[in-house]
Order: sequence, then C-alpha cells, then structure tokens
Amino acid sequence: MKIVVLLSRFPYPLEKGDKLRAYHQIKELTKRHEVILCSLTDTKIEQAWVKELQNCCTELHIFKLKKPLIYWNALKQVLTNKPYQMGYFFQRSIQQKIGRIIKNAQPDHIYCQLVRTTEYVKNIHDIPKTLDYMDALSKGMHRRAEITTGIKKKLFLIEGKRLAEYENRIFDYFNHHTIISEQDKALINHPQKDQIKVIENGISAEFSNYDKAVERSFDIVFTGNMNYPPNVECAEYIVNEIYPILKKSRPETRILLSGASPHQRVSALALDDKIVVTGWVEDIRDSYAQGKLFLAPLFIGTGLQNKLLEAMAMGLPAITTPLANNALKAVHGDSVIIANKADDFASAVIDLLDNTEKWNLISKNGQELVNSTFDWAKSVEKLETLMQSKLTKAD
Repeated sequence: MKIVVLLSRFPYPLEKGDKLRAYHQIKELTKRHEVILCSLTDTKIEQAWVKELQNCCTELHIFKLKKPLIYWNALKQVLTNKPYQMGYFFQRSIQQKIGRIIKNAQPDHIYCQLVRTTEYVKNIHDIPKTLDYMDALSKGMHRRAEITTGIKKKLFLIEGKRLAEYENRIFDYFNHHTIISEQDKALINHPQKDQIKVIENGISAEFSNYDKAVERSFDIVFTGNMNYPPNVECAEYIVNEIYPILKKSRPETRILLSGASPHQRVSALALDDKIVVTGWVEDIRDSYAQGKLFLAPLFIGTGLQNKLLEAMAMGLPAITTPLANNALKAVHGDSVIIANKADDFASAVIDLLDNTEKWNLISKNGQELVNSTFDWAKSVEKLETLMQSKLTKAD
C-alpha cells in the first residue's frame, strides 16, 4: 500500500508518547509499504531529526505552523463548538499543501494520529481513512480539571466537553478507528465505538538489548516528559508525599527524575543531592539502569504508559496506580505492585528494597509480561490488517 500518515507533531526525538507511537509505527509500516509522512510542527526541527525520519519513510513533508495563526485560530474557536486545540493545529494554507500531496500521490490509505489532524482530511471521501484516537483526550482534560482551580479548571472543563463531542462527531468521517487501550475505547462516546480496534504500544527488540554495566545507585526512578502535567504531578507526589515517609526509616533513599524539558516545578524538587533531576538524556535506558525500582503514582492521564513498558522491559519492578495499570493489565503481587495512597507506595518501596526474593519475582514476571505482550511488530501487523480489511462507511 501507499499510505499518507498525518501527525500533529514531528515524531522525533522520542520524548512524548504520541511521537514514540508514530515513530515505531512508521518504521514497521515502511518495511512493507510506501509511507508518505506529513508532519505539523510548532517548534524548530533539527536536521539530525529529519535524517532519522528520512530513513524511516518514503517521503517526508514538514509543515511549520505559523505562530500568529496558532493563537488566532485557537481563539476563534470561541465562536464554534470545536475544541480549541483543533484551531491550534489547523491552518488553511497547510491544508491546501497536504491536499496537493494527496492528489499527486493517489495513496491507498490515509492514517491520522489524534483528532487534532482530522480537519485536514475529514472531507476526503474517495480514499479509505483510519483515525488513531490514541488516547481519550477528552477524559484527560477532565482529569486535569479535577486537580486544578480557577480559570484553568473552567478552561479544561470546556475543552474536555468540546473534545468529547468532537471525538463522537469525527468518528463517522473515517472508515477505521484505533486506540491504545480498552479503557480509552470505553471513554469514546459513540454508539459504534465497539468498532474501534485496540492497537497497543510496544517495545522494540533494540530497546531491550541493553548491555552497559551501570550501577543501580538510585532507589527510585521516574521518567517521562517532565513538562507534561500528569508527569509533573507525579514527580511532585513522589518527592512531596512519598519521600518524607521513606526518609523516616530510610534516610539514604535516592530518587532520579529523568526526562526532557523539566518544568520549573520539577526542577525545584532537587532539594538535596539525594534527588536528581536530569533533563533530557540521550538514551533513557541509562536512567532505568541506574534504578532499583520504578515508581509511577499516576493519578491523571490516559492511555498505555510507555514509561511502564520501558521500565519493566529493563527488569525494573514497577509500583503504580490502578489507573495506570488498567491498560497494562499486570497482576498485582506477581508482575507489578499496585498502590493508591502515599503510605502504601512507601510501604511497597521498602518491601521490595528489603526483600530480594520478591524484587526478583516482580522483575522477572514484569519483564516477561512486557516482552511477550507488547511488541511493535505484532502491534503494527494488527494495524495493517485493519487498514486492508473491508471498509466501513465514512460519511
């Protein structure tokens, strides 16, 4: 097949979940198909990143969103019922360019990641289209509203409501639909949401093939894009709620917070030499390798957490919340530890650090679960099968 892939962000470097998903899907699809990548961006793209993607696709087209139009188009959504982010990511001149690329290429399929990109191609009806919702973005907005106040809370609630309505409306413009987990699928408010295919994320063989000799010098590791609100909240919870409990019995406890673009609230958590905030690291596996445990008290956010897959693939026992484990489906006490309160997280950390047999059990079973269940090649094979299957009607 010849496939046009439309993304709202350039899929490299891999510091965000949507980038990681798109990058690995494109790499797998290109092994058997022609992939024409059309990527929006609101940031500067390094030439090294461009070269990385040129090796992964047949054609690469990058469209820089014009800053004045970003904010003007987002503001104009006050007069519509569309989500503000639809205005943020949509520019008419780019739509015309993408339209010309599609007309000239005559692709067999169009693949859109996230509802943010759908305005560009929703009215193309003569080419089969697949929408990857990825996450239930509307639910993510509502969860963010739950933990904030004032004007931010009001804006998140408005955007959450608009996203929920848009996720419903846009369904009928596409022939096929995918999403990252069953729990996100259940949150899409459409009468035919049972047609949505769950396409999980995965772990590449290259990721698990890590052979550096690194000392496990940190008791706790947490990774992620450290400017993303759920990750900021998580880092603060670790340091402000769990760490004080741990210090009472284990004052030597060391914490590593690792990931790109740390928010000032995250940087401020480096209170002493026992808490390290790294910022961007070239190979995130170096951070996992330095840890004894992976701690992820995630109370907001949706989807399947790549950070959990990566940590477990590296053999790190993971402690997380029921919310984060819903998509992972690991078994408490066997391949993961589940907790919901600071005291319980602290107790789980101490238990695993003091109990070598239990540490080995969770490490081994967690690694086996991820390696046997979450694989990019198998995941993209499911996506290919869907794209090539009998079409449903797109209005």
